Amino acid sequence: MPSTHQETIIVLDFETSGISPDCGDRAIEIGAVKLRGGRILDRFQSLMNPGLRINTFIENFTGITNQMVQDAPKADEVMHAFAGFIGDTPLIAHNASFDQRFLKSEFERIGQSCEQDFGCSMLTARRIYPDAPNHKLETLVRYKNLHTDGTFHRALADAEMTAHLWLAMTEDLRTYYGFEQVPFALMRDLAKVPKAQVGRFLLKRLNA
Repeated sequence: MPSTHQETIIVLDFETSGISPDCGDRAIEIGAVKLRGGRILDRFQSLMNPGLRINTFIENFTGITNQMVQDAPKADEVMHAFAGFIGDTPLIAHNASFDQRFLKSEFERIGQSCEQDFGCSMLTARRIYPDAPNHKLETLVRYKNLHTDGTFHRALADAEMTAHLWLAMTEDLRTYYGFEQVPFALMRDLAKVPKAQVGRFLLKRLNA
C-alpha cells in the first residue's frame, strides 16, 4: 500500500448554474488543489463561460455574476486545461456525487473521459465524526476549528477547506487508531462502510 507521503491526490469543487447537468445545468467555476505529503503543492482555479444565463439565486448564493462568466474563458477551454492538471490522479470532493456528475458532463462535452477513483470527504466525515452537528463543509470546518477566511461557495476556497478537512481526518485516524499512514484507498473505502461497522473495519485494516 503506497505511503501517504508518496501519494498525490486532487481535491476539487465546482460552482454551477443549478443542481443537475441532466437538467441542462453547467459548471460556472472550478477550483482544485493538489495534495502530497500533507501539503498543498499546486492550485487550479477558473471561472467558466457556460454559454447560458445564471439565475438570480445562483448569483446571490455564489457571488458569481453573469458579467463575470461572460468575461471568463469558455467552458471547453477550461476543462481541457483541467484535464491536463489532474491527469490520472485520484480525486476528492465534498458531496462527491454532485461534483462527479458535473465533471463527467463537462468532460463529455470535450470528448474527455474520467476513469480515476473518486473519494467523498462528506461520506468519510460521517464515519469519522458521527457526533458533528451535520456534515456540511462549513459546519465541519468550524467543528474541527480549521483555518478559513470565511469564504464559502467559491470553488477554490471550498476545495482548499475540503483539503484541510481531509488532512484533519487522516491525522485523527493516525492519532486515535494508530495508523502510520492513511492512504486514499482507506479513506475511500471507509466512506462505504456501514456506520455500525466503522470501528471493526478500521481495526481490521490496521492489522492487515
